[in-house]
Amino acid sequence: MSRRSLLRAAGAGAAGATLAACGVPAAYVEPGDRAGRDYSAGDHTLHFANWPLYIDTDDEDESRRPTLDAFGERTGISVAYTEEINDNDEFFGKISPALMNHQQTGRDLVVISDWMAARFVRLGWVQEMDRGKQPNVAKYLDPQLRSPAFDEGRTHSVPWQSGITGIAYNRGKLGREIKHTSDLWASDLRGKVTLLSGLDESFALLMQGNGVDITRWKSDDFHDVCDQVEKLVKSGHIRRFTGNDYIKDLSTGDVLACQAYSGDVIQLQADNPEIEFVVPEEGAELWAESLMIPNLARHKRNAEKLVDYYYEPEVAAELATWVNYVCPVPAARDVLASSKDAETAALAEDPLIFPDDGMRERLAIARDITSDERAGFAKKWNAVVGL
Repeated sequence: MSRRSLLRAAGAGAAGATLAACGVPAAYVEPGDRAGRDYSAGDHTLHFANWPLYIDTDDEDESRRPTLDAFGERTGISVAYTEEINDNDEFFGKISPALMNHQQTGRDLVVISDWMAARFVRLGWVQEMDRGKQPNVAKYLDPQLRSPAFDEGRTHSVPWQSGITGIAYNRGKLGREIKHTSDLWASDLRGKVTLLSGLDESFALLMQGNGVDITRWKSDDFHDVCDQVEKLVKSGHIRRFTGNDYIKDLSTGDVLACQAYSGDVIQLQADNPEIEFVVPEEGAELWAESLMIPNLARHKRNAEKLVDYYYEPEVAAELATWVNYVCPVPAARDVLASSKDAETAALAEDPLIFPDDGMRERLAIARDITSDERAGFAKKWNAVVGL
């Protein structure tokens, strides 16, 4: 089971929707009020909050995390690592009271999906990192991930891992290739297709299938997608909307094609090589889940050191062999390719971990749903999905 398989995306959660609908004027934190006293020099600790199953573990002792252990040995910094993030909205609700009230969260480093990270940046809830003290990030960060619309220049965020939302299908049972998003609507797939239920997880790929440039999509593009999907639901073409339970449906054959995440499919292919992942000709969404330092973090410098450590190609390669998502450090590919272990070396040639040039040309990062748009869009999408 992958880390992302635990995610139950809810589109716009109650806490997030409430703030967004209100325009969040009272919650915004001015730049001068974001930094607190940094105790890093005298307190060699760090609290790092992440998702479950999203880091390397020791084969014999799953409580040990080799890359974190090595960081501690090298720097003398002890990392308190917690797997407490199971849902973006749930985590938002957990730490938002502290952030909007100018209080410490108790965490120095968190990992959240970019659509939620955009909300944190807009609210002024995270600090800028000192890139002058992060030479590995400056040198090795994937150029395609360097400047998302919500955080130009990546001053407030650094990708932990990246991924692609595309199409997965069982080629053996379907008996043909899928090359386009529109192929999902073919008559022989009626009742055998699922889409992701989360608004932020689903809309971009569907827009791309309609020929939309998702870096600058408009309101009409969203409503066109909703109308299209609503008709497919009424006709019985779409079997259902899922979180990450599409994995079970695809494995059992109840579903032949579905909207899917690249990292999940790598693991599915280990059990069933007939499962394929497609970046449609019209394109697919490239996303990331990013490291961020919350306001008033007590160990900002220690956090910056850990972020930069994970951008060493050797460390990034070790992490990539475990999580199997798109590695945000392309230079890690050469590290894996030089491995004497054949299985590890083969990962360097996997385009779902290191996309080739042809695939990259079809990948794009969607512009974020703005706070003014979110409440209305979520209401309409959830009505279509049945949430």
